[in-house]
Amino acid sequence: MSDIRRDLTHTILAALVIGGLLIGALWIMRPFLPAILWATMITVATWPLLLGVQRMLWNRRWLAVVVLTLTMLMVFVVPFVLAIGAVVGNADQILDWSNTLGSFTLPMPPDWVRDLPLVGDRLAAAWRQIAQSGMEELATQLEPYTRDVLRWLATEAGSVGMVGVQILLSVLMAAILYAHGEGVKSFVRRLGRRLAGERGEAAVILAGQAIRAVAMGVVVTALVQAIVGGIGLAVARVPFAPVLTALMFLLAVTQIGAAPVLACAAAWLYWKGDAGWAIGMIVWTLLVGGLDNVLRPILIRQGADLPLLLIFAGVIGGLLAFGLVGLFIGPAVLAVGYTLLKDWVNEAGR
Repeated sequence: MSDIRRDLTHTILAALVIGGLLIGALWIMRPFLPAILWATMITVATWPLLLGVQRMLWNRRWLAVVVLTLTMLMVFVVPFVLAIGAVVGNADQILDWSNTLGSFTLPMPPDWVRDLPLVGDRLAAAWRQIAQSGMEELATQLEPYTRDVLRWLATEAGSVGMVGVQILLSVLMAAILYAHGEGVKSFVRRLGRRLAGERGEAAVILAGQAIRAVAMGVVVTALVQAIVGGIGLAVARVPFAPVLTALMFLLAVTQIGAAPVLACAAAWLYWKGDAGWAIGMIVWTLLVGGLDNVLRPILIRQGADLPLLLIFAGVIGGLLAFGLVGLFIGPAVLAVGYTLLKDWVNEAGR
């Protein structure tokens, strides 16, 4: 009996010590956890790209790491700084424009708007409602939100440097993971096997596939939509094109889509009297909106053979629960849980 008590005491003390060490380590690493999460998601999503670049660069890993690190700096850091700088720098102009919105008069929608396929009737009805009620009502509704957004941007402008540091830290950690990816992958798979046997290792592999599927299907599609939409805005000489392009990317990532921004740009062009550019922008809006339905399913299927509804639910739920990084965490958690539950049910039916 005394041996049993001694073993129980030893087990409890060992569990408390290990738990304390884990909590302490997480507390120490807490400032770096967002950067570590982002670096992990980026590395898992772009690992096949790293291997492809490595093959093109004479199979030199360090050259591939340098190329991808510089690419990430150009893709993440430069657009972030430019977008924030453009919004903050033009805050007064944006507020003045929103204040004078009520003096604008929007004409009734032309016949060609109603004849547009799929969205013509709804767009004409919304246009007619705004034209009848006047832009002053719309300006009154938008003014509090505009002021709040600009006030928040002005407040957060001082912490932009800290956000930039987090992005640089994420890129640096991603470069380290690129350089030692095979070792980290082997350790994580062995950890999964140690925790839950073959199922644990399979869950780790499935989580990686889900992350890659989201990166391919959601992020790449949103990036393509934002780029194509931004080209249309730039060609039509719509003001604040870089800011609107960044907004289209965020809306596309959150599954709203880039079409609302482009539709507003088309309405603005028509109000200015550029009916030809407005028609072209509406056609461009339909093209950009159609890319979502074509590209996303194809790219998701290339990343993982998972139900599209599961991926979409994970994206939206992850965004609401964990913020932007939840874009990858949500689908990975749902994919692992769905697969484990399906295997468990199938085993019970054998």
